[in-house]
Amino acid sequence: MKIQLPISYEDKMKLRAFDYIYLTGKLYTMRDAAHKRLLQMKREGLSLPIGLDDACIYYTGPTPEKNGHAGSIGPTTAYRMDAYMKELPMINCTIGKGPRAPFVRDMAKNGVLYLNAIGGIGAKLSLQVRSIRLIAFEDLGPEAIYELHVEDFPVIVAYDIFGNSIFQGE
Repeated sequence: MKIQLPISYEDKMKLRAFDYIYLTGKLYTMRDAAHKRLLQMKREGLSLPIGLDDACIYYTGPTPEKNGHAGSIGPTTAYRMDAYMKELPMINCTIGKGPRAPFVRDMAKNGVLYLNAIGGIGAKLSLQVRSIRLIAFEDLGPEAIYELHVEDFPVIVAYDIFGNSIFQGE
């Protein structure tokens, strides 16, 4: 199924854990260091470099561009960002790999979808990136915040809004 970002509530109602979907639109990349800096800015009441309302955050650290094209953009393990999730409740979805803390699964029930990108195919995933632009924290290198415009970016619904999960034992 093809989905436009940000993912509408109507589309979220159609999605189920294990669904393969293809995203088109804007993603922001963030990893540990960018989350930490962004949340510090938020706590200090500073203007944030991105609007978080309806943002889809992809946990990745893009490698440098080559010949005008995005470098490898494979997902990183998402549970490392769980500590920051309680302060980012207004986002639309997150993309990473692996299971998350139980409260993140509960956030999915409230509309913050968790999607999985396939690990190990970062170079292949980069082919779906139509543009990449540095947004903030250039000094963090690949952990800076980048804006990606993607077309038919493949992901799997890991936690849907009905409480279902792709991970056994949850």
